[in-house]
Amino acid sequence: MTDLAALIDHTILAPDATTNQVLKFCEQAKAQLFHAVCVNPAHVRRVADALAGSPVKTCAVIGFPLGANTPAIKAAEAARALSDGATEIDMVLAIGALKDGQTDTVDNDIAAVRAACPGAILKTILETCLLTDEEKRLACRIAQTAGADYVKTSTGFSRHGATTADVALMRQTVGPTMGVKASGGIRTREAAEAMIAAGATRLGTSSGLSIIGQSKAITEAY
Repeated sequence: MTDLAALIDHTILAPDATTNQVLKFCEQAKAQLFHAVCVNPAHVRRVADALAGSPVKTCAVIGFPLGANTPAIKAAEAARALSDGATEIDMVLAIGALKDGQTDTVDNDIAAVRAACPGAILKTILETCLLTDEEKRLACRIAQTAGADYVKTSTGFSRHGATTADVALMRQTVGPTMGVKASGGIRTREAAEAMIAAGATRLGTSSGLSIIGQSKAITEAY
C-alpha cells in the first residue's frame, strides 16, 4: 500500500474546488504519504503552506487544460508557481502546434517552461486522446529533448484519460530512464496497477484513497 501511495499525485483540479476541499486533500496526502498534491496555480501557496514539514510535494498545472497559452505566459505561470512553493510542474504542451507539425514551436514552448523552473520536476502533458500514435511518439521525443523529466498522458478534461496502450507507447518511446505519468480516469487499484505494469512511474488521480483501500475521495474531478 505504501509503495503504491508513493506513486500517486493526489489531484484536485475541478474549477469549483473550494479552499476547504483543497486543504482536505492536503491532509489526506500527508496521512497516506502520497507523492504530491496537484492543484491549479491559484491554490499553490496554501497547499505548499499546508504541506510544509511533510515529504509530500506541491505540484502545479500550467497552461491547463488546453495548452494554448504562449510560451512566455506558460513560463511566467510556472515561475510564479515555483515562487509560491511548487516543486513539480505539469504543463500542457502546445497541442495545436504539434498537430500542425510546428515542432520548433512545441520544443520552444517546453524549453521556456524548463528554463523558468530550474530544479523543479517538469512533466509535459500530451493529451494523448487528441493525438495519433505517431504524434504521441513525436511529442515524447520533443519533451525529452527539451528537458522535461516526465511525459504525462492527459489532463482529464478532454475526450478520455489514460489508457494502458498509450502508457506502453510512451514508455517504449522515451526508454527506461524518463518518467511516465498516467492521469485521467484512474479510479481503482486494478486500473492503477495496470498503468504501472504498462510503464507508468507516477499516477495522477483524485481517487487515491479508493485506490489504496481507504474511504472514497471527496471529489471525482481529475
